[in-house]
Amino acid sequence: MSQVPKRSTSTARRGLLCAVAAAGAWAVGISGSATAATITDPQSKQWYLNAMRADEIWKTATGEGIKVAVIDSGVNPSTPSLKGQVLKGKDLTGVKGEETDDLTGHGTTMAEIIAGTGAGGGIKGLAPETKIIPYRVSDTELQNTEKVNGFDMQEAIRAAADSDAQIINVSMSSDYYNSAVRDAVEYAQSKGKLLFAGVGNGAKKGNKPQYPASYPEAVAVAASGPDGKVADYSQHGDFVDIAAPSGALPRWCDETFKAYCDGDGGTSSATALASATAALIWSKHPEWTGNQVLRVMFESASRGDDWKPGSVSNYLGHGVVRPNAHITRGLGKPGDPNVSPLTKEKVGGVPGAGASSDATDPSAPASSQAPQAKPGGDAVVAGSGKKAGAEAGAGSNSQSGLIIGGAAVVVVLAGAAFAVLRRRRSA
Repeated sequence: MSQVPKRSTSTARRGLLCAVAAAGAWAVGISGSATAATITDPQSKQWYLNAMRADEIWKTATGEGIKVAVIDSGVNPSTPSLKGQVLKGKDLTGVKGEETDDLTGHGTTMAEIIAGTGAGGGIKGLAPETKIIPYRVSDTELQNTEKVNGFDMQEAIRAAADSDAQIINVSMSSDYYNSAVRDAVEYAQSKGKLLFAGVGNGAKKGNKPQYPASYPEAVAVAASGPDGKVADYSQHGDFVDIAAPSGALPRWCDETFKAYCDGDGGTSSATALASATAALIWSKHPEWTGNQVLRVMFESASRGDDWKPGSVSNYLGHGVVRPNAHITRGLGKPGDPNVSPLTKEKVGGVPGAGASSDATDPSAPASSQAPQAKPGGDAVVAGSGKKAGAEAGAGSNSQSGLIIGGAAVVVVLAGAAFAVLRRRRSA
């Protein structure tokens, strides 16, 4: 698939987005069969660490002092590679369990790709001294079997925005635009956070825009292969901002956490590596804002020889993440701390350590803390003074805030009521 740039940086990043809110089905983005072969040496599959010259990077930057909120299926803090790496987060699903109960292994895999220590032969994280704050939300499978909180994604993003996390990783996607989720993404940007989201794996299946990646305030991440070209499944369009490696990456097979499996990481893993890249750069420059970190990521990204200067690709965005280019060679200029390289507007000029956490003790491992009460619909919508639950029609604890298993239908108010099929998948 071509990776020739298709749009000028002077062109508007995205067109006008539909104002109708729709609750979308959320999917996670690891490709590969559920019966994929198990592997005993997952680190041997992490080809990108050598390609990125991770050993050189780690002499200067490891992600120390940076926290990444992982909004996903949950994160198991007890895997050898994640022991001591996971802080207290929140479960927003409305389903019995906590944010550390990962029923698929997907969120745990993303956390290890970002911050795994590699202990016990597990996955090595690109930013191994980064800490993870998990926020559990539901995917389509859980929605079809349980009563879940219909507002969990927007609540998770807002909770992450109000936490100590500088970076928010969403390796999930939905076909449906949702105004409340869009507001939450905008709120996160206003708080100085960088939110990375996968563009989706459906390039061959209609290439429909995915959310939250397609919201202007999110950093939309595509997947590239070992050859530096876009993966054939990675969705494309003028919403793509940057790309990161994927393909033939290890993953936890399932909720038992007994073995890793072969598989293609999809744009889920690419998103995690983009988040880890930001963590490395931010740990080297803790005084920078997210705007500056992202600008340097764009300017130091790898581009093909046929790349036209001043243009952005519909397939790889600004290029493939290349943390080594900045950390060891100084490529990329931070620029204006208060202007977003995404929207070109003044937003979120907050240094990396500027946020305060709403967790019980953000420095303590998740396993050492008491469970937190699940939040209701009390988050304030950015710039409005309204409560998110009121805007959506009800708080998350009300009956209308639940998606009933089997029917998987939710009603969201946006001037009028719309009932849509809610499905989530990994990005």
